Amino acid sequence: MHDPARTLVAQSAASEFDLLERYRAVRSAMPALARGLSSEDLAAQAMPDASPGKWHLAHTSWFFEAMILAAEDDYRPVDPRLQTLFNSYYESLGQRVERHERGLMTRPCLDEVLAYRAEIDRRMEARIAAGFDTKLEHYLFVLGMHHDQQHQELFLMDLLALMACSPLDPAAYAEEPRPAGTRQQERGGATRFEGGLVEIGHGGDDFAFDNEGPRHKVWLEPFHLDHDLVTNGQWIEFIADGGYRRPELWLADGWATVKAEGWTAPLYWREGDNGWTTMSLTGRIPVNPAAPVRHVSAWEAEAFAAWAGKRLPTEAEWESAVATAPAVFSNLFNEVWQHTSSTYAPYPGFKPTEGTASEYNGKFMASQRVMRGGSFATPSGHARRTYRNFFHPHQRWAFLGLRLASDAPVMSKPRIESVETARFRAELIAGLSRPQKAVSPKWFYDTAGSELFEDITRLPEYYPTRQEAALLRELAGDLTAGFGDDAVLVEFGSGASEKTRILLDAAPSLGAYVPIDISPDALNAAAASIAEAYPRLQVAPMVGDFLNLAPLPELGRGRRIGFFPGSTIGNLEPDQAAAFLANARERLGPNALFILGVDLVKDDATLVAAYDDAQGVTAAFNKNLLVRANRELGADLDLGAFAHEARWNGEASRIEMHLRAERDMTVQIGSQVFAFEAGETIHTESSRKFTQSSVAAMAEAAGWRVAQFRAGPAPSVALAVLA
Repeated sequence: MHDPARTLVAQSAASEFDLLERYRAVRSAMPALARGLSSEDLAAQAMPDASPGKWHLAHTSWFFEAMILAAEDDYRPVDPRLQTLFNSYYESLGQRVERHERGLMTRPCLDEVLAYRAEIDRRMEARIAAGFDTKLEHYLFVLGMHHDQQHQELFLMDLLALMACSPLDPAAYAEEPRPAGTRQQERGGATRFEGGLVEIGHGGDDFAFDNEGPRHKVWLEPFHLDHDLVTNGQWIEFIADGGYRRPELWLADGWATVKAEGWTAPLYWREGDNGWTTMSLTGRIPVNPAAPVRHVSAWEAEAFAAWAGKRLPTEAEWESAVATAPAVFSNLFNEVWQHTSSTYAPYPGFKPTEGTASEYNGKFMASQRVMRGGSFATPSGHARRTYRNFFHPHQRWAFLGLRLASDAPVMSKPRIESVETARFRAELIAGLSRPQKAVSPKWFYDTAGSELFEDITRLPEYYPTRQEAALLRELAGDLTAGFGDDAVLVEFGSGASEKTRILLDAAPSLGAYVPIDISPDALNAAAASIAEAYPRLQVAPMVGDFLNLAPLPELGRGRRIGFFPGSTIGNLEPDQAAAFLANARERLGPNALFILGVDLVKDDATLVAAYDDAQGVTAAFNKNLLVRANRELGADLDLGAFAHEARWNGEASRIEMHLRAERDMTVQIGSQVFAFEAGETIHTESSRKFTQSSVAAMAEAAGWRVAQFRAGPAPSVALAVLA
């Protein structure tokens, strides 16, 4: 990680209002998890590794007091006695209650802990209003919020461990809390990564824990990484094949633990007359064979990998693969933390955080294993690909699972290519490996594809662009009235940024514009044109995939406004759309607005004509994907053997574009060969059409609400303002 005394750009430039709103949002999460639980639920401790819920509520407040408030001159603690009770492991801050004894503290009572928490929040809000004087104070403030989010997940882990101690198998919640979002469908298969000299670790100015850096180079041999997590069904096969009885599968310390602890299945599993059940936060439930396995230790993960004929990835392999081709994987950050084979050790050049927080991570860099990703209980916005979680190899009460890797044969001619090309290769191969071959429409947009799309927008059949532009002109004044001074407009999938000018003309006090697009050439050309036309506007283009959104640059001090026109939201699957909007909400920050363009449901003939024009421009746009694969990946796709097809899928309320094989054939991409039967298609794009109610439901699922919804004349499109 960068020196914590350096500027945390995303925080130092943020307004006090934004900091306050973010603080309140983070701090409200754990009391919400505690709501409905009894004082007994929150006071008991399941085991030495766990802590009572009451302690988590207090300790996360103590952290702000000890790390930030106590640094003030003549600071008077809320209650000096609490400094010992709720210190976790900070030797420099004096005595503390040992971890295994936290459940013995019946005093203070729950009401007193909540009162302490409320008083710390009152003092912290005053501190935020006063402003932070140093860069280190900014860092410690953000560290405190991420520390609180860590304990939100620990709260659920420890609560489940406690509920599992009871023969009553009690439910802590009616529904499982899933702040990280819904589980994604399996995709099958694995992707090859060439490795070589790669860079891993955190190296930006946005927040990261000190153990995530510094960024450094690592050599990787070629490897495969599975697209999906190991499931309960696969684990049941492992058990049935004697997995817990075969010492040859286990590392020595793991086998010793199996014998000593009597392990026969993952933690919380129980076999009965009706099969396997497991303990969950909603009580004891049947084991779902399709769900990713949870609560397995590093020892169990190693044994399963050996049984499956594969291995665990190193943390460098995991991070490099996710940086290269995140879209090919399912459930990277929203189901279980994923075991790696890497020991938890400092990166070259590691320096712990300055001051008392130096004890945060570095002192634990011994005898532990690294986990990557995030779990269903990881708070939204907390996970990232450089995050290094760590546990001892025997521990399994955490939300731990695995994704398998294997060695790949070294090619006779090593492949050296850009990250963008490697990502295109990985996603195309993964897409063509599916039963219904499919490729993300984002790969349409190289320079030629971007130009073809601009041509499409001018076609007589393609109504969405002109109808939306007209609606934007009509509503521009209303849309920009709430921007305020020095606001930042962030456009996702900006393309040529033509519609953006309508908003820019209506918002002269706008401070900055951040266009985001996957095509560097098109993006830079559009950004240069905008900068020339609006010389007072700060323009900061970002090359990237908005589905895997990087932290935004901090420009201006005003409100952030998301802009996603063109009904591009319709290209995403429903779960992708909700995840994108939720991620955008997190990146844009508190008090943000989001202007969303959507196409509305209408008659089939109008819809199909818009995606299959008489001049064949849309067909050329669709086939450009094949042109690009041949040029960039060395594929041998015969353009004449594929036909463009547009079809209306009424059940899914979407127009689909396909490339249909006109004959039986085989296609080669590198060492991969794919068979096509005549009539088989590659599904290249879906464009969902909406109603006002479906937009509202999508927005609500992502944590937004529809503040305005305005539809234009037929053929109708609409603009929704989300808040």
